[in-house]
Amino acid sequence: MLICGCQNTPQPESVTPPPVETVKPHPAIKHPLGVIGAVEPIYILPLKSSFQARIDTGAKFSSLDVDDYHFFERDGVKWISFLIKNNKSGESQQFEKRLKDTIQVRRIQHNEKRPIVTLTVKFGGKIITADFTLAKREKFDYQVLVGRNILTGRAIVDTALSNTLR
Repeated sequence: MLICGCQNTPQPESVTPPPVETVKPHPAIKHPLGVIGAVEPIYILPLKSSFQARIDTGAKFSSLDVDDYHFFERDGVKWISFLIKNNKSGESQQFEKRLKDTIQVRRIQHNEKRPIVTLTVKFGGKIITADFTLAKREKFDYQVLVGRNILTGRAIVDTALSNTLR
């Protein structure tokens, strides 16, 4: 009797992989301001001097430091009068704007109700009309906070940078 040490093991069938679906890459979203830093200059028009603004991707709205504001009515519509003073240059401007809305802002120690107005700003060479909350920001390092309402679709933020815009 002849014994063979070979075993007949079945060979795996050749499996053809399914076709790979090719996905066309989406064109890169163009951000007109490019990559900006944690602090950037902004102009509140018609003021001539810039403010150093804190860039805050966590804030829905931009915010502006005002010394004092007063509500009044004009033709049955609510308006607000306020003074903007640039603490660095000393330049100031009195504004009267239609009150767009008010918003409840959560703070660490308390909630704060802030008025919202629409302002025109120059940011990175672009003229932008955007909503700002008016606040007493004297305890903050920056008089202006730029939030997502200005940043979205316009800039990518790298917090390791500062003052990339001129």
